[in-house]
Amino acid sequence: MGPLEGVKVVEMAGLAPGPFAAMMLADMSAQVLRIERPGQVSPPGHPTVELLNRSRGVVALDLKSPAGLGTLRRLLDGADAFIEGFRPGVMERLGLGPDACLATNPKLVYGRMTGWGQDGPLAKAAGHDINYIALTGALHSIGRKGQPPTVPLNLVGDFGGGGMYLAFGIVCALLEARRSGKGQAVDAAMVDGAASLMTYMFASHAVDAWSDTRGENVLDGDTAPWYGVYETSDCSYISIASAEPQFYAELLRLTGLADAADRAALPNQLDRTSWPAFRARLATLFKGRTRAEWCAVMEGSDVCFAPVLTLGEAMVHPHNQARGIFVEVDGVVQPAPAPRFSRTVPDRPTLPKRVSQDNTDVLASWGFTSQEVQALRREGAFGTA
Repeated sequence: MGPLEGVKVVEMAGLAPGPFAAMMLADMSAQVLRIERPGQVSPPGHPTVELLNRSRGVVALDLKSPAGLGTLRRLLDGADAFIEGFRPGVMERLGLGPDACLATNPKLVYGRMTGWGQDGPLAKAAGHDINYIALTGALHSIGRKGQPPTVPLNLVGDFGGGGMYLAFGIVCALLEARRSGKGQAVDAAMVDGAASLMTYMFASHAVDAWSDTRGENVLDGDTAPWYGVYETSDCSYISIASAEPQFYAELLRLTGLADAADRAALPNQLDRTSWPAFRARLATLFKGRTRAEWCAVMEGSDVCFAPVLTLGEAMVHPHNQARGIFVEVDGVVQPAPAPRFSRTVPDRPTLPKRVSQDNTDVLASWGFTSQEVQALRREGAFGTA
């Protein structure tokens, strides 16, 4: 029974960040009910391709019908939290904005997931992850010198700056509501979250310790020879992050450079003028062995080393297996819930559920009787099959 056992959440189905926030809450044992549109079809094949929708119930509601809209209102009156990811104003036009919902459920935490936020010149414009991280300086800062910015998947905007901040905001507001008895709206914008993730870089920039030119900063992975990715002889890659002096000394020792005849010629670790030549020297050295051979030498040492793994390789790496970082549910391997708790341990995830016309079971836990569900079906609350 996870730490959010007993918390009831209604989630409007959406893309990426909203479902990710709901997944985080469901992973911690919150009771989450996803609201789909009628006729919403899962991708071909098994619904497990929608792992962001795991561990929660689902019901389709036709919000164009009075019965469907009334069902959602009743669900929200019995919920602790709500997640919606529409453009600003959409829920208000349905009569389900924060003010309306809090009027009937004063303790409701109303979580809003957008890209640009609920206000500002761009609030109602369309956008995607890449646009939000572009506006915050995050995208510009990632990549190699002289090359276009590198898109970091949709981790920084959708999931890190979006869904994770929404989940955090909801839990914060739930804690506050327990003290005050009052709910509130949580405005989680990906542009806000992405900027927050860049706090360390902005702090360094403020004291002229961070360059706006890609490839000129230690953490770029393209400048300091002791922090980056190197290719091995089998066309694989390894990662090195020997930033501290003791870790750098270990790097020199395990690569054999500390024992080389010209050790005295090794540059000072922080001498930037020597970095290009030393990076080239390390690149040649690492290219001389396979990834497995370098793992045998460095993995588990204080070099700060790890092989660069594919998704399939990550699933079976001994450390990840020992930690249980990935779990298999009905034949589908997926990341386990995180973080971990010593006492309130969440259950294993369950696979995403398909939309069903028989919503008796899923609505029963929200206080609906079978007779009420049948009546709602006749009134068109669930749309057509």
